Amino acid sequence: MRYAGIDRCDICNGNNVGVSVYVQGCYFHCEGCFNKETWDFNGGYEWNSKIESELIQLLSKPYTKRLSILGGEPLAAPNLPLTLEILHIATDIILQKNKELKIWLYTGFTFEDIIFSRSSDYSPDRDRATAVFLSDYIVDGKFEIDKQDLTYSKVKFAGSTNQRIIDVQKSIREEKTILWNGEKE
Repeated sequence: MRYAGIDRCDICNGNNVGVSVYVQGCYFHCEGCFNKETWDFNGGYEWNSKIESELIQLLSKPYTKRLSILGGEPLAAPNLPLTLEILHIATDIILQKNKELKIWLYTGFTFEDIIFSRSSDYSPDRDRATAVFLSDYIVDGKFEIDKQDLTYSKVKFAGSTNQRIIDVQKSIREEKTILWNGEKE
């Protein structure tokens, strides 16, 4: 399992102060991507117990209110084991320490494609859905350079206007896609 890097005190990839983990590898190769160095599945660094321990410490800090997982593509089949491991670490911290920690997941897949995908045998579809269900918010859709708009205030954490921020937990409860309204958590 490979990762591209960690932003240890991030304010750009979701609401509040957080930690951002960039997975290594992406199939989408969006034109104008700001993170091309994360495309190669063989690049970056090997995930290990030392970096895992550091992530646990970072997420346990009182000022850390958010974990963002982005990349690369966190939901690409080769990255799913690492994405799920990171999500389980965060979930354990939330449960064991009774900590408020919001999880943001960035993906080029759409929410509907992930949730409504059907497979009769094992496939990445099930793991993708699990990753989404463990998240509070996903920013979905591929970056589209012709839809880039830095003034697009409704989706301040997205790169192009086709991307949405989905409130996953509300969407699950209401059984329909609910967009994040930008409220503070």
